[in-house]
Amino acid sequence: MSRPRALVLTGSLGMGHHVVTEVVADSLEQMGWSTGVFDCMSMLGRLSGMTGDWVFRRITATPTLYDGIHFSHFRTDSWLAALVDWGATNRLVPALADHLAAEPADLLVSTFATGASAIAKLASYRGMARPPATVALCTDVCMHSLWVRDGIHLFLVTSEAAAASVRRYVPRAPIAIVPAPVRPAFHQAPTQAEARAALGIDGEARCALVMGGGWGLGPLAETAEALAEQGVVVPVVAGHNEQLALVLDQVARRQPRVMPCATTCSEARVVNRPLLLLDVMPGHGRDNIQHELELGAADVCDADSERLVQCALGALERSAPPGASRPEADRFAEEFANALAMVGIFPSVPQHELSLTARAANSAPTHEEVV
Repeated sequence: MSRPRALVLTGSLGMGHHVVTEVVADSLEQMGWSTGVFDCMSMLGRLSGMTGDWVFRRITATPTLYDGIHFSHFRTDSWLAALVDWGATNRLVPALADHLAAEPADLLVSTFATGASAIAKLASYRGMARPPATVALCTDVCMHSLWVRDGIHLFLVTSEAAAASVRRYVPRAPIAIVPAPVRPAFHQAPTQAEARAALGIDGEARCALVMGGGWGLGPLAETAEALAEQGVVVPVVAGHNEQLALVLDQVARRQPRVMPCATTCSEARVVNRPLLLLDVMPGHGRDNIQHELELGAADVCDADSERLVQCALGALERSAPPGASRPEADRFAEEFANALAMVGIFPSVPQHELSLTARAANSAPTHEEVV
């Protein structure tokens, strides 16, 4: 008997959606599904996709603009939110329907807001005689209105606050709270001492991983060099920011403690590292910072490089010395399966079938990610 098929919808804005998509696809494969990935941005067409990426970068980089759009429009489901939603899904829904006609799927899981809106509209789209089951998975602490639509069979969130944000728009929505999806390799990471030994970093040295997401946001080069001048070893991540990577190479030549070398807040927590959060992403980014602070083992700073250096040095002084702790157990796949079973999308899966041994083929994270 052929395996059921799932299609995971992502969006190529930064790396966050792709990382979550990778974990979701891996978990579904463990449950016995065959999976595919559908990039909503690329399906809008090359020109529209590039335009959408450029517009999003511009509005998030303009002070107060994205905050205003997010909190006053996306959060309240205003006329502007409806217009943005229509502009994207008007092209995306037909493209998704054509894709499903060629490659049918039994389950659609969206890790991207526009994708969530599109899968909700499929049921009423012409020619869709038997729409697939639909799931929206969001790791933000608050889901805005574009995420939440009638017609989605299950909403997966990672906190009570996020669940409440779903009920704001669909009061009787089926919701399950699951652990934050983290790439399997981080649950098999080396200890901090092992990672430092492999990189030639002294076990007692102060060390801070500096990053600004897939776009390399914030004063990363200045901060890395200033921290290195204070005796801190600084692995620093440029993401896909090629210009930043060139600058970091120049910094590393001047300051050998700087090591141009990725991680997220959830991955950092899995390997037991404290966080200093850079407040540079407006809108949902500000929501998420508040949630991380509530979880503890986290501080926040703005994009002023001098203040950021002082905050980092203070955080290092308060942090515990390098230890031998191992990553926490991975529970996402198990609770994901239970959530699907809860709404009748997929039968319960025996615990032994979701054990970490099924992930042995996944490579461990690089040592740079756990220093």
